Amino acid sequence: MTWIQDYQPAGALWFSALLAALPIIVLLVSLGVVKLSAHLSAALALVTALLVALLLYRMPAGLAFDSAAMGVLFGVWSVAWIAFHAVYFHNVTVTTGRFTHIKRVLAGFSEDRRLQALLIAFSFGALLEGVAGGGSPIAITAAMMAALGFPPVKAVVLALLANTAPVAFGGLGNPLIVLGRITAPIMHLKPEEATAAFSSMVGRQVPFLAVIIPAFLVLVLAGWKKMLEVWPAVVTAGLAFALMQFVASNYISASLVDVLAALTALAALWVLTRFWQPKTVWRFDGEEPVKATGEAEKSERGALYAWTPYIILIVAIFASRVGTIFTHLPAWLDLTKLLHRADWVFAWPGLHNHVIQHAPITPKDTPYAATFTVDFLFSPGTVALIAAVIAGFVLGAKPKQLLSAYRATLYQMRWALATIFMILAIAFVMNYSGATQTLGLALATTGAVFPLFSAYIGWLGVFLTGSDASTNSLFGPMQVISAQQLHLNPVLAGATNTSGGVMGKMISPQNLSIGATAIGQSGKEGSLLRQTFLWSIALTAVVGVISLLQATVLEFMIP
Repeated sequence: MTWIQDYQPAGALWFSALLAALPIIVLLVSLGVVKLSAHLSAALALVTALLVALLLYRMPAGLAFDSAAMGVLFGVWSVAWIAFHAVYFHNVTVTTGRFTHIKRVLAGFSEDRRLQALLIAFSFGALLEGVAGGGSPIAITAAMMAALGFPPVKAVVLALLANTAPVAFGGLGNPLIVLGRITAPIMHLKPEEATAAFSSMVGRQVPFLAVIIPAFLVLVLAGWKKMLEVWPAVVTAGLAFALMQFVASNYISASLVDVLAALTALAALWVLTRFWQPKTVWRFDGEEPVKATGEAEKSERGALYAWTPYIILIVAIFASRVGTIFTHLPAWLDLTKLLHRADWVFAWPGLHNHVIQHAPITPKDTPYAATFTVDFLFSPGTVALIAAVIAGFVLGAKPKQLLSAYRATLYQMRWALATIFMILAIAFVMNYSGATQTLGLALATTGAVFPLFSAYIGWLGVFLTGSDASTNSLFGPMQVISAQQLHLNPVLAGATNTSGGVMGKMISPQNLSIGATAIGQSGKEGSLLRQTFLWSIALTAVVGVISLLQATVLEFMIP
């Protein structure tokens, strides 16, 4: 049985698009107005997506439920497997006590609150985002700064602002891996080729923002004049992070971008402070200088050992990607090719090539493939699991402790995982029913300013879901299809969805709640939103302008 998609099931394009957007509208209202939990909101949106597919698009029930089931399986492997083991890796560092040591090293870095914010909120927060993501950097860095004496609400605001720089490559590059896998069939590319292209493009957008985020942080914390007093640290952190972000995203691996960029920024700040210190130490009003102790010296001596888990993770990921970084290795050195031998290319029975796309989405009637690759050994999730176990044993953990941490992570992420599965199911139902294509055709009518709209579509998605990976699964295909209709580069559109989404992270209800809970200030979400909303809107506009320029006068920047 084959079924042909209908892109204007309600007649007029924009009326069809309004009905096609009902799952997204339900998700928005459930989260933002009714204030239901993310997993309940996603469940209601999934039911809505199925009803729209069945009643509006007249999609056969078998195909509709097959697409939802494939979305769930896709979510299990391509999203949850990576996100879960990234968080598990972080939990292993806590279980072994290394995370406590890292906190002591960071606290002993400087008494100046501006430098502490750059080190903890920006640099260390980016490292946590690169490894775990999922709101953990906001919770952890906000709690750390509050424990060091920062006003609690201010600590969360700083954590939210700083978290914008690394989100696109968070969770071992998960947002771009998801985007590559879900849009590869639309662009007629292999998933790894699409991921690499999106990684390169995002790496030519967000570094411009990463350069200025440290200045924003200190400006919000201490004001313009106090920011200028530490401009060497602001410039050092921003440039070090941005340059490595560009290099890693274009020439190494999406999975290592944030980890390498964050460690580079941390190292650059440490080197700078060996030769330079602000003329006056800036503290909060009424604070007394900290009495000198031997703790700072001890912390510095133990710093390398404190970072052992992250060094193991970097080595593991680098080894697994060595064949993509160095393309002419002898076979016996190419671990990447060896790991790929365990890949399983899966075609969903009953759905693969049973849905027919047609003009204007495709030049002629074309079967819509329903395949994805299960890369058992090559997946960043598998690599993170292996690195976590190795790091645990190196640092003295017993198997029982590692198993206990695994169970604790499952419990910690149970609702987040359920949300991921349903969000991906929504995305697949919308893609295979034709709803995503309808929205793409409607947005294509925005014409030359579409790249600017792309950034705000991504922003809206992260505001709704709290996740750049979820946003890419929801809106990535729509962005790519819209760009194709406008004869724009689809890689630029997908990348802009990711980069624009980054700026919605700081106002997402999910992340506001995480930050408020971390400092024991539940109920302060409204205050946090008021202090971050305008920054979020303004920074998204910057992404949109960058995208618009890259689509017109700066086309040479598109890989």
